[in-house]
Amino acid sequence: MVFTSHMELALSEARAAAARGEVPVGAVVVSPAGKVVARAGNRTRELNDPTAHAEILAIREACVLAGSERLPGYDLYVTLEPCPMCASAISQTRIARLYYGADDPKSGGIAQGPRMFTHSQCHHVPEVYDGIGGAASESLLKEFFRNRR
Repeated sequence: MVFTSHMELALSEARAAAARGEVPVGAVVVSPAGKVVARAGNRTRELNDPTAHAEILAIREACVLAGSERLPGYDLYVTLEPCPMCASAISQTRIARLYYGADDPKSGGIAQGPRMFTHSQCHHVPEVYDGIGGAASESLLKEFFRNRR
C-alpha cells in the first residue's frame, strides 16, 4: 500500500481559518478506504465555542457520517500537535493513526505537556506520526501571530 499524505488539505483548512481570523489549524479525517470524509479549520471565535478546534469539528462530522461515536481504522491529519482536549477526543473515537505537522510547546498534549497517550487512563493510543508538513504548518502559525502583533 502506498502512503498518501492528506496534510496539504489540512493546510488548506488552516489557511482558510487564518483568513477568518482564527488560529490557523486545519484537520482532515480519512476513512479506512482512503477517502477524505471530513475536514475543518478552527472556528472557536466564529462559533463562540472553545471546543470548536479543527480536530473536534472534523471528528464530529466524521462520526455523524459514519453513524458511530467511534472511528476505528480512520486517520486524522492535523497541522498542529493536538491539545489535551483534542488528544482525549482522538483516543475516545479510537482513531487509528494521527499525523500532525508542527509541535506545540505551549499547548500540545501529545509530545509536549501532559502527553495524553502515555496516561494509564487513556483507553486507546493511535499510531502517531509527527512532523508531516511541519515546516509549512509552523510557518503559517508564525506568520499569523506576527501579523497580529
